[in-house]
This record gives sequence, structure tokens and C-alpha cells, in this order.
Amino acid sequence: MQKPDHQDADLLLRLYELRREERMRQARHWVLHEYQPVPWEQMKATYMKGSPEDASLRMVTSYWDMVGALVNNGILHAGLLFETTGEAIQVWNKVKGWVEGIRKETRPIYLRNLELLATRHLEWRQGHATSLPHEQAKTPLRGVSGGDS
Repeated sequence: MQKPDHQDADLLLRLYELRREERMRQARHWVLHEYQPVPWEQMKATYMKGSPEDASLRMVTSYWDMVGALVNNGILHAGLLFETTGEAIQVWNKVKGWVEGIRKETRPIYLRNLELLATRHLEWRQGHATSLPHEQAKTPLRGVSGGDS
């Protein structure tokens, strides 16, 4: 896999800025700390009605599905993202129980990029359980004796 470049770093920082937006922070907090997964039928009846909770869930899942699309299409370096966050895995674990229901009823590829992102991230972790790729490659540090200046 190629090394991440400055464009990857810039895109990753832009994605981080989106996560810091106040409404997004509230939505992420609700999804990660308050939302409890329920079966699809209960999900439809409880959340899919335009409520603030529905908006939070859609905001967070669509954000991570979008990030997944960027990674899965090679726009954003997967390893760089995986080194810096694991939130997509947490989000996928919260929603995977009811996603199949919505896929069957309305949209067969709903949150597929999020699913692939979480799966690939978990696979990546298997190969990097004790060290990061740049540690394994002994990548020299810029501006440090022995590295680039």
C-alpha cells in the first residue's frame, strides 16, 4: 500500500473538522452513548419519524458512510484513517442489527460503505495489533537527526 500523502492528511483534517461541528458532536454523543440498538421493526416505529434522535442517527451514519465511500474508493488513505479513529466500528456495531431490514425494504446498499469500512478496519487491526505500519517500516522522522530535513 502506498504511503499517505499531504492530500490524505488534509482530507483527514477536514473530516475531523466536520466531526467537531456542534450539532454533529451532539449527534455523535447521542449515538455513541445513549442510543441502544433495537430490531428493525422497533427502529421503524420509534426512530424513523423525523425526530431529533432520527436526525442524529442519520447524521452520524451518513457521515461514516461518506467517509467509508472515500476510503473504499481510494480517495482517502485507509491506514491513515485507521491509525487515528475507531469510531466507525462503534457506529457500525450500533446499527448493524437493523440495517438488513432497511436494505430489504427500501435500499439494498444502505450503509454498505460504512459496513465495508468497519470490516476493513477490523481486518487492518489484526495486522497491526502491536505496532503501526510506519513503525514496522522504521520511517525516519522529518527534522530529526537521521531523517529528512
